Amino acid sequence: MQSHLFRQVTIVAPGSKHHSQTADVLIENGRIAKIAASITPGSAQVHEVNGLHLSPGWMDLQAHLCDPGYEHRETLETGANAAAAGGFTAVLVMPDTQPVTQTKAGVEYILRRSSHFATELIPAGALSVNLEGKELAELYDMHLAGAKAFTDGNQPLNHAGLLVRALMYAHNFGGRIHVRCDDKSISAGGQMHEGVMSTSLGLKGIPALAEELMVARNIYLAEYAGTPVHLMALSSARSVQLVREAKAKGLPLTAAVHAANLFFTDEALADFDTNCKVNPPLRGEEDRQALLAGLADGTIDCISSGHLPEDAESKVVEFDLAHFGMTGLETAYALVQTTAALQPGKLVETLCHNPRRIAGLEIPTVEEGAAANLTFFCPAQQWTFTKAHIRSLSQNTPFIGTSFKGKVYGVFNRGIFSGNK
Repeated sequence: MQSHLFRQVTIVAPGSKHHSQTADVLIENGRIAKIAASITPGSAQVHEVNGLHLSPGWMDLQAHLCDPGYEHRETLETGANAAAAGGFTAVLVMPDTQPVTQTKAGVEYILRRSSHFATELIPAGALSVNLEGKELAELYDMHLAGAKAFTDGNQPLNHAGLLVRALMYAHNFGGRIHVRCDDKSISAGGQMHEGVMSTSLGLKGIPALAEELMVARNIYLAEYAGTPVHLMALSSARSVQLVREAKAKGLPLTAAVHAANLFFTDEALADFDTNCKVNPPLRGEEDRQALLAGLADGTIDCISSGHLPEDAESKVVEFDLAHFGMTGLETAYALVQTTAALQPGKLVETLCHNPRRIAGLEIPTVEEGAAANLTFFCPAQQWTFTKAHIRSLSQNTPFIGTSFKGKVYGVFNRGIFSGNK
């Protein structure tokens, strides 16, 4: 393995004795060999970048990688490459593939095919058979095979009884349940956030009520079952407040927000850009500010990419025919840093510590002798996202030509350095 020396990096690793220090970091044979004020490089490849920061490797809790079944949109390899470009050394892979990831074999397929990538692809198994919300999938078998969560992805589980049974059953073996909050009887047919913009564009809206009712229901169910539940993608101010109140009571739940919902409002749809057609939808400025406040005060635990690749045939069409979704792995950090400008310690908490705790994974350490599972980033760097930065197989992103503050330099994991230009 090639040795790497990172010159004068600022270490962001709360809990480590090296936290907030600026030092040279030498990686040899996949491990952190030395951290010191100055290190002689020897034969190591030297990385010397102005403003470079280092933290434990980040994790994304919601990425749709489409493989198997939809490899024309994304493969495990291209998805892992996009994740590495975005600074993620681990990604929770959604089960909405063909066939659905709902068996031991499906879980093992993802683990086996991705074992040599710098970014670890961690399978989430289906919560219900075929994501239909009618009967539980084989949760325990998938757990034994390596699934770290159970979810129907973007399909909400409207069957309350089934969710209660899933929570109680998973509690027996430490399984983790992740759910989307969307009452389809209210949101069905909606194209964007219900508000002034949807009215002016003549598009059927998706009321925030559809999310908020399910947030409230899922909070009640988690309380009844006494089992943690993760709410995957909050988008409204009322949802944030409901979670804040539930956490104040000590109820066992966590929550995430998609990076795009922190950056955009429904104004981004004024010119019918289908790349901004996402679910949960981009909502109003009041909602966006409430999401940022929820992130700042810990009501929202983590930031997800919501990475959902789509081919051109699904996006370059009339707005009401376009599929929901945008790619997000490569741009998630830049969106957050540009919009929220989180302090480095808070950034690592929301992109590394909390996602790994929610998934039940060990948090990497930044200490001499530890395995190198690291993300390198430049918080102050100004840059413009172009097609050359896309590592995903799909290009359904609205950010081409967008200027950002904060860029990922690369990741080191499994003995591999994967860097950005």
